[in-house]
Amino acid sequence: MSHNPFHGTTFLLGAPGLEHLPADTGREVAFAGRSNVGKSSIINSLAGQRHLVRTSRTPGRTRELNFFEVRPGMRLVDLPGYGFARVSLAQRRAWGELMAGYLAQRQSLVGILTVMDIRHPFKESDQDLLGLLQAGGFRSHVVLNKADKLTRGERNDVLRQARKEPATAGAQVQLFSSVSGDGVDDLRQVVREWLE
Repeated sequence: MSHNPFHGTTFLLGAPGLEHLPADTGREVAFAGRSNVGKSSIINSLAGQRHLVRTSRTPGRTRELNFFEVRPGMRLVDLPGYGFARVSLAQRRAWGELMAGYLAQRQSLVGILTVMDIRHPFKESDQDLLGLLQAGGFRSHVVLNKADKLTRGERNDVLRQARKEPATAGAQVQLFSSVSGDGVDDLRQVVREWLE
């Protein structure tokens, strides 16, 4: 087992609005994805901690930008899930503005991991996000999560298709499962390179 550079990660703060963000210094990597795709589980797996991020069966639980400090000047950011969360339109609009504002103004943001459920990848909202990231010139990496739910053949088919998607141009695509541990080391490597 190689040393895990994320092992000491701690919760820093939850920002319900842009005025609550931590100082815009250092480097941070953000996790984006539809509600319930497992962003929290991925962050927990990276850190090798079970309960760093509270996971929930209820989609749309994350209503803030949650910041985790890997070490001083290096952060992971869990962005609010988008998509089918059962919330009011006003609340959804507020989240959209929070996300857009964060993406537009954050100097320390070095890359975004777009997380998708491997069984339902590239929904319209995913395509929108990837388009936004391409247009903004963001470094992007696509994580096909819950890979343990498919057979090896099915996983490889989805991966092949995903790499052909116009929306993923310029992005790496990988399989991931916090259950089987598939892809955890690869993802740690990517995030570490971005942060350093």
